[in-house]
Amino acid sequence: MLDKVEYWLDLCDEDIIVAKSMLDKKHYLWTGFLCHLVAEKALKAAIAKKTGKVPPKGHDLRKLANKANVYEDLSEEQLTLLERLMPFQIEARYPEHKVAIAKTINAVSGKQILEETEGFLCWVKAKLER
Repeated sequence: MLDKVEYWLDLCDEDIIVAKSMLDKKHYLWTGFLCHLVAEKALKAAIAKKTGKVPPKGHDLRKLANKANVYEDLSEEQLTLLERLMPFQIEARYPEHKVAIAKTINAVSGKQILEETEGFLCWVKAKLER
C-alpha cells in the first residue's frame, strides 16, 4: 500500500512546484486550482493509507477529509483553507464562474493560499508517518 500512498504524495510535491511557477508567472487562478489538487491528492494519500484501496474519484475536500478520518482533526484555519480551495476545482472551469473566481485571487491571496496549502500538505504527511 505504501506505493499507492507515495504515488499521491509524489503528485502533491510536483503540483506544489507547478503552483509556485504559476504564482511567479501571475497565473493566480491556476495557482488556486493547483493548490486544490494538492489538498485533494494529500487527502487521497491518507485514504489510501487508511483503507489500503484506491481512493474514490471526487473533488469535494470535505468528503475526502471525512473518508480519510482527518476531518475532526482539522483546525479552523485548515477548514477555512479547504473551503477557500473548493471553488477552484469545478467552478473555475466554467466561463460563467471563472471571471468571478479569478477576482478572488491575486498575488497576495495566491501566495497565502499556496503557503497554507504547503502547510496542509506537511500536516497530512506528518499524520501519515504515525
